[in-house]
Amino acid sequence: MTRATIEVRHNAAARRFEATVEGMLCVAEYTLVGDVMRIHHTEVPPTLGNRGIAAQIVRAAFAFAEANGLKVEPWCSYVRNYMRRHPETLRLLPADFPLRR
Repeated sequence: MTRATIEVRHNAAARRFEATVEGMLCVAEYTLVGDVMRIHHTEVPPTLGNRGIAAQIVRAAFAFAEANGLKVEPWCSYVRNYMRRHPETLRLLPADFPLRR
C-alpha cells in the first residue's frame, strides 16, 4: 500500500496538529511549557490505522518545534516509540528528559 501525503495543519488555538482524512479527524495534541512542547496525545481512528498518518502528523509537530527553537517531551507512547525508531529526532529531547527503552 502506498502512503499518501496528507495535509497537516497546526491548530494553535486547540494546541494540536491535525489532519482530516476521509472525513475523520486525526490529531497530535500538545501543551507548551516555556520552550518545551509536551506532546501528550495522538489519535487516528482505527479505520485509518497503518497508513502512516500519525507519523506524518508527528513529523509536522517536530518540524514546528525545530523551526521555533522548542524541545519536545514525548508524553504519549506513540511519540516515544516514534523517537526511538527515528534516532535523528532525539536531538529535540530536553537534556533531562528520560526516554526509557
